[in-house]
Amino acid sequence: MMKLRTAAGTVVLAFAFVGVAAIAQSAEPLAAKFGARESVLDLGISPEGKSVVFVAPRPDGGENAVVVSFDSGEAVPILGAKGNTERIGNCQFVIETHLVCQLLFREGRNQDVETASRLVVVTADGRSMEQLSAGARGLARDSNYGGAVIDYNVAGNPSAVLVTRWFNTEGRTGTIAGRSESGLAVEAVDVVSLDRRRVEAPRDSVFWYASDGQGNVRLMGTQPTRASGYAALQQNYFYRPTRGSWSDLSSVAFDRGLSRGFDPLAVDATENVAYGFDTDGNFRTLYKMALDGSGSKTLVLGRKDVDIDGLIRIGRSQRIVGASYATERREAEYFDPELKEIAVGLNRALGGNKQIGFVDATSDESKLIVFAGSDTEPGKYYLYDKSTKQLAFMMNARDQISGVALGEMKPVQYPAADGTMIPGYLTLPPGSDGQGLPAIVMPHGGPGARDEWGFDWLSQYFVARGFAVLQPNFRGSAGYGNQWFQQNGFQSWQTAIGDVNSAGRWLVEQGIAEPGKLAILGWSYGGYAALQSQVLEPGLYGAVVAVAPVTDLERLKQDDRDGGGRLFTENFVGSGPHVSAGSPAQHAAAFEAPVLLFHGDADLNVGVGHSRLMNDRLRAAGKQVTYVEFRELDHGLDTSEARTRLLSDSDRFIRAALGL
Repeated sequence: MMKLRTAAGTVVLAFAFVGVAAIAQSAEPLAAKFGARESVLDLGISPEGKSVVFVAPRPDGGENAVVVSFDSGEAVPILGAKGNTERIGNCQFVIETHLVCQLLFREGRNQDVETASRLVVVTADGRSMEQLSAGARGLARDSNYGGAVIDYNVAGNPSAVLVTRWFNTEGRTGTIAGRSESGLAVEAVDVVSLDRRRVEAPRDSVFWYASDGQGNVRLMGTQPTRASGYAALQQNYFYRPTRGSWSDLSSVAFDRGLSRGFDPLAVDATENVAYGFDTDGNFRTLYKMALDGSGSKTLVLGRKDVDIDGLIRIGRSQRIVGASYATERREAEYFDPELKEIAVGLNRALGGNKQIGFVDATSDESKLIVFAGSDTEPGKYYLYDKSTKQLAFMMNARDQISGVALGEMKPVQYPAADGTMIPGYLTLPPGSDGQGLPAIVMPHGGPGARDEWGFDWLSQYFVARGFAVLQPNFRGSAGYGNQWFQQNGFQSWQTAIGDVNSAGRWLVEQGIAEPGKLAILGWSYGGYAALQSQVLEPGLYGAVVAVAPVTDLERLKQDDRDGGGRLFTENFVGSGPHVSAGSPAQHAAAFEAPVLLFHGDADLNVGVGHSRLMNDRLRAAGKQVTYVEFRELDHGLDTSEARTRLLSDSDRFIRAALGL
């Protein structure tokens, strides 16, 4: 039963839902707890602060969207999705009585997976639902993009939103000259009457629009295509005054995962500027560019050690209030003095050592939904009232892990083979002296990503099972500047995988890992790194677990041969000897450690054929391999059942391989 604590006491909500009870009885208990999906998948507050809406998982793998009244405590389920092939993406209030929710659909398996999105309008009492997206319902080819809300504020109509809409080419007959139109457009749609008004005509090459939080479309992004029909390695951006014609703003060029040029993200209408990222030669930096035709670009925030990679926005107007970056921990720089003071005060009031985030706000920003979490705290949601300065607990991010002791995630550095110090995070079992433990190196996905300080369900499960876990931010990781990123983790795989293997050797050298008790586990690119570590140094790890891994770089390029982004993939992976040398499926004979593979057969990020190929090659080479394939699941294996099995199977596999 969920409880909402307020200044007036504790209100017991009438809506109860079960997270993992159904599977905890038959699965290894810790795996069921850590493998369970988050208790809260999405959370928002109504414009006047009378209600909240949250999306929560159902025991059958689906989701429910639920509206909760602060006054009565009544919880009303307003929308449900069956899971796997039908999901709820998010829900947001437009007015007190109406919300817009996004539904995500998927069908097909193997190499033929089709996806679609739809926006629906749901009343807060759950009695009515209408499709907001124009066109076909559900999943229908050639009309799969259901649009996105880009502004919840439309001047003169509080019940309207700005929504993008994709038009397919269609001839109009009955006129002297037939007219066709296609591309991305913007419409203002009233969520009560469903009346639609065109705001931006469809344009073929447009992929993105941004408004100013006041109902005015101010930025537009276009994607040029080459004669071959594939998207060029460039994107162009345009701006305009509140009304008038479009003018050039900037161009962004892409090369091997890095970008060059001012990449706009949002508009500040008060300052009449666009905020966006660019590089200062090495590090990503936040700038603002004037939208007055001068082309003036001003530095907002930059550092000489890490990238600025986050823009902090708040409320219905998505007001820009700050920026963020990650050093050893993610830090926030607030441009809004009041929010900065609130964040500092809340962290102090909650005991310190917390990451504070503002999830949503009422129209006047008098009430804020706040998230607070840490490495040893999966997170809690609170309601903060500015006028009374009261903080009320709302719900846990993960009810299932309540009461489970978690390990502290400590920043460390270790030397690579060439002496470069590699940053990472070491997490030890609570109460451990950090010596003579079984250990796991856990490289992150991406490769254009990085690990950060905070709660991690995957690493914390193995810590709870008695393992030391080291998460390296090897060269090829994002966030540390262009030089650290190098030519990305595929083209510079020898450096990246070398750094990953150095993490394993360091654990042994420091006495943290008992000799012969070292494993490696990774997901996506991390799964690739786990497999490729065997190619580079086959005797280092005694067990390899790879989840949804890339296994052949040439196949990775071919997977996107019919997609519009083919040139991006080819540019990212590159050509030359590194493609074959960096493909673990082509070097199965080198493997010494047993391998455990997991993959979903509806994976759109890394096709399931990669794990099938790796499994076949290892078996043909006479190696020990176990392959688990999940039906109708995508890259995230995002069901409690699948993740529970992943954890419990991996734990048993590693223990057996290491003789634990």
